[in-house]
Order: sequence, then structure tokens, then C-alpha cells
Amino acid sequence: MVTNQKTWHKYNFLFFIFTTLIILIATLYPFNFSKIQLFSLAEILANFNHSSTFQDQVNNILLFIPLGFSFASLLSKSTKRIIFKLLLTIIISFSLSLIVEVLQIFLPSRSPTPADLFNNTLGGLFGFICFSIWHFKSFRSTVESIKTSQANQSPKKIVCFFIAYLFLSLCISILWQSATNLSNWNTNYYLILGNEFRGNKSWQGYVSEIYIADKAISKNEASHSLSEPNYLNQLGKSLVAHYELSGKCCYQDKTGNQPKLLWQGQPVSIPESQGVFLNANHWLKTSAPVSTLSHRISQTSEFTISAAIATTNLDQKGPARIISISDSSLRRNLTLGQQGNSLDLRLRTPLTGENGTEIKLNIPNIFTDSYLHQIIITYARGTIQVYVDKLDNFYSFNLLDLIPKEQRIFYYALSFIPLGIGLSIITLLAQQRLIFYRVLFYSGIFIPSLMLESILVTESGKDFSMKNILLGISFTAVTMVFLRVRATQLKISSKNH
Repeated sequence: MVTNQKTWHKYNFLFFIFTTLIILIATLYPFNFSKIQLFSLAEILANFNHSSTFQDQVNNILLFIPLGFSFASLLSKSTKRIIFKLLLTIIISFSLSLIVEVLQIFLPSRSPTPADLFNNTLGGLFGFICFSIWHFKSFRSTVESIKTSQANQSPKKIVCFFIAYLFLSLCISILWQSATNLSNWNTNYYLILGNEFRGNKSWQGYVSEIYIADKAISKNEASHSLSEPNYLNQLGKSLVAHYELSGKCCYQDKTGNQPKLLWQGQPVSIPESQGVFLNANHWLKTSAPVSTLSHRISQTSEFTISAAIATTNLDQKGPARIISISDSSLRRNLTLGQQGNSLDLRLRTPLTGENGTEIKLNIPNIFTDSYLHQIIITYARGTIQVYVDKLDNFYSFNLLDLIPKEQRIFYYALSFIPLGIGLSIITLLAQQRLIFYRVLFYSGIFIPSLMLESILVTESGKDFSMKNILLGISFTAVTMVFLRVRATQLKISSKNH
């Protein structure tokens, strides 16, 4: 028997080492490490300014599930309390993830991100939970410890646990809302007109004037702006940039907040009757990053951009960059582009990623002629509003309503499966009091989903969605029912033995 236990422990240890090696290979290959000039805490923190795509988030969680599973298996013979094992798994997962992310600083082909630390740790936690449910003795031990705990005999403690459960639901709702803010804007990006930073996404057309404010103007203010020249100058301190584009060079920001715009490429002699002409050989870029602009918008999580634009090619693709705050074709704070006859918007938020492409923002039939058009774009609380030439030529959409179906299901699973586990524990404590149990059961299933949808509708202005409510309820209920069925199976199995 002792020999079998040692062999089992040996295999568990080898499984844990194997999963660790797989993670190191998957995250650090091809191991082309290079030196950095100044290695310091400030340098490390400066490198953690990237964000993950949806696919990266899924992969990072899945990658660490085997680690959490194997580590839980390694601890299965330990007599330590389940809470201790859980915390130890979280520490191990986070520590390995932190080591990997720091090492990626030395890899030119890798980009460390703060989100990876969270997703990797979450994956390790899910792996631990999967093992605890799958392993007969571990799950039975957990169920028995819950049933025999002091909280099982105290309705007050059960109510306290349920209040904590609702508070966790509130925190999840707040995290959802924060996914549409602009706090992750990078202050090292340049303002570029007619191209990308490296000159590889050119646009051909005219731009005559640009206003940028750190707040979203109202519909009434947009109406005045479309009919009254220079109306946006009345925004006062909220106006963070104003460039009048006329003459040959150079274009100063009239607010005095931003660096001047300088010509890039070869000069052209095309008449500039509609402002400045931009093309593949002739575009504008600020002399330095627009740090003040990006910082102030990241603080308010709102902005307004007003620009007078005329395309000279109705079928530009790429999208061809008209206005961009970026440092490459893969990293940006904001981009207005032309994709065929459509206006393509890319906006950096925690939800859309550092390239702003996780959610498609496209307005058709904007570039159907070569006339000069006044375009106003506002953003606040996840809602984008676009006005073209007149107030009734108006478009509005919310980022949360545009989340692709597969991403929505994934995010709701991450949000509500842990709640289902928590509700299972609470109802297990209350199962000897039938009425009390039913109240906790039904309210615990319905309230979190209703809370999330209500907060998102109220705070972001998204459309009310019964499908979202049912999706949250389904994940909570199915998780809870699955765990209760598993607990019942253990009870029947124990009686048979």
C-alpha cells in the first residue's frame, strides 16, 4: 500500500513538472532572449503596457488548467485544509505566470501583459476546482467539511455568506462596466493624419480642421458645432487639441497642449482648396507623442473628435488611416479609417484590446463622394455616437451590444460559473431548512444576472437584453445543479459501500 502511494505521488509530481515545462515552452519559445539596456523595476513595469486579445485570454486560461489540476492531484494526499490548498494553487499559478511575463521582456517576439497574470491564475484555479470535483475523495472531503462546519448551524453566518455572494456579483458587474473605459490608453502614441506611424497604411484625401476634446458633447452641442464654425472653441479647458490645416507648414495646436504637426515623406504641389492633401508620399505626424491628450482622455474616459474630411478615392482599403493616435499598425488608442465607402473606427479599451479590433465598428456609405464632410464622433460610457454633416444623419452604438457571440458566452462563463460554485456552497449549508434553502436558491440564481444587466443598461446605455439575463442564469443554475448532483452521487456511493 505504501509502495502504491509513493508510485502515485511520483506520477503526480512528474505530471506537475510536465505541465510546467509545457507552459514554459508555449510561452517562451523560440527562447531568443536578448539584453535590455536598463533592467530595473521601472523598466519592468514600463513593459507591462500591453493588452490581450480575446484569443489570448482563452489560451492563457486553458494553458494553466492542467497546472492547477496536476498541482491539486499532488496535494490530494495532504491533510491540509481545502482553503490552504486552494491558496497555495493560486500562489503557484500566479508565481509561474509572473516569472514567464518577466522573462518575456527579454524576448522580442513576446509582449508581457497584466491580463495574462490574471488569466493564468484563473486557469490554475479552474484546474484545482476541476480536480476537486472529479476526484472522489477530494470532493467528498470538501462536501463533508462544509456540512460539518460551524456555519451549517448558524443562519446568521449563512446570511452573511449570501450577502458576500451578492457583493461579489456587484463587483463582477462593476468589472464589466469598466471594460469600456479608456484607462488603458498609451500616452506614448503620436497623432498621425493620412497614414500609420511607419507609413504603411496610407489614405488619400483632404483634411482641413480637427478638434479633439476630453469630454463627449451633447446632441445640442453637436447641432451647434455642425452649423456654427469654431463653436467647439467654447469648450474651454475640455478642448485638448485644435489644428487648422492650411498653408504649407507647420501646424500648431491652437490650444497649446499638443506638439505641432510636421510633414512626412515627399512634398507635393497639389492645390489645397479643401485643407491639406494627404497621400502615400505625403502625410502628417506630430513632432512628439500627444501625451497630454491621451492622458486627459484616459482620465475622463470620454472624447469628442470633429474633423472636416474629403476622400479622393472611394475604394480605399486597409482600412486607410485618416486620423490615428498610434505607434504602429497593431497598437493604437484611436483610429478613424476608410474601408471602401465605410468609416472604420478602432478604439482601444480593455474590451476591444490594444489594437482596437476585438469589436468591429463600421459605418457604411460615408465615403460615397469626394465632397468635404463634417464628421463628429463622441464617446462616453461605452456608447459611440457619430454625426455626418447634419444632426439627423446620426449613428449610435454601444460596445457591449457588439460583443461577438462566442466572446459573450466566454465572458459570461467566467463571470457566472464561480457564482454557481459559491451558491452551491451556500445552499449546501442551508439544505436542512427548506424554506430558507428555497429563498437562497432562487434569489441566488436570478439576482446576479439581473444586477449585471441593470447596471450595464443604466451606466452604459446599452439595450436591455433578456438573452443576456438568461445566459447568466443558465451558467449559475447549471453549475449549481451539476455540483449538487455530484454531491448526491457521492452520498449514494458512500451508502453502497
